[in-house]
Amino acid sequence: MSVKEQQTNNDSSLARITLPLVEIFSAIQGEGANVGCRQVFIRLAGCDLRCTYCDSAHTWFVPRHALIEEHAGDRHFQRIPNPVTAAHILEAIQHLNTPPIHDSISLTGGEPLLYAATLAQFLPLLKASSSLSLYLETGGHHPAALELILPYLDSVGMDIKLPSVSGECHWSAHEAFLRLCDRAPVEVFCKVIISQTTDPADLDRLSALVASVNPHIPVFLQPVTPVGTGRCTPPPTPAQVLAWQAQLKARLSNVRVVPQTHKFLGQR
Repeated sequence: MSVKEQQTNNDSSLARITLPLVEIFSAIQGEGANVGCRQVFIRLAGCDLRCTYCDSAHTWFVPRHALIEEHAGDRHFQRIPNPVTAAHILEAIQHLNTPPIHDSISLTGGEPLLYAATLAQFLPLLKASSSLSLYLETGGHHPAALELILPYLDSVGMDIKLPSVSGECHWSAHEAFLRLCDRAPVEVFCKVIISQTTDPADLDRLSALVASVNPHIPVFLQPVTPVGTGRCTPPPTPAQVLAWQAQLKARLSNVRVVPQTHKFLGQR
């Protein structure tokens, strides 16, 4: 095959691969192990969960148009019809990634793993076109989908949904998901939303689950932030936070309490 033919095939592939997006933008990460780091966010549309505290309900469904930031951090956006081609996404990432301000790319949602088959085609192209590491933010409840893209990831931040807080229950899927991450050459940590309604029995099951996989996996307790959600999930009291961190530390070596800092910083 000639160079020209190969380029034509590559261009055709980039046009065939499409993803439903909410937005692509540059911002400061506000959660988990990457808190405070500057990232390029690829926010995919669509989620199969309905957590009671969700602050991103606008990501549950695919909008008619995706928003793509024109320059890193300027909050001026182009409106692009969904779904968006791989070529357009790669071009946007390259344009936003003005060295040396970004530390990584955040693949977030919604739930990115709903599109694992497409991501398995797209992520090799993204890795080839960017030197930034790739971080996946996920509900942590689709282990089979994770296997399709795990080789292309550098780090994973997985939620563990406490039934007493989220209204969701996915213990067995969470365990399978976390085992896959622990066996792979990726960094992994868990994020856990807590509120006044948190059942300590859920925290016991959480700590047992993580400890059975690897007690050194970092766990971030994240007090619910009732900012801009229109919901009334009450945040935990200071006494509850102290008690629950101590409860988890009985089994786990690395338990941190970190609020959603992007809410206070006015980030997206």
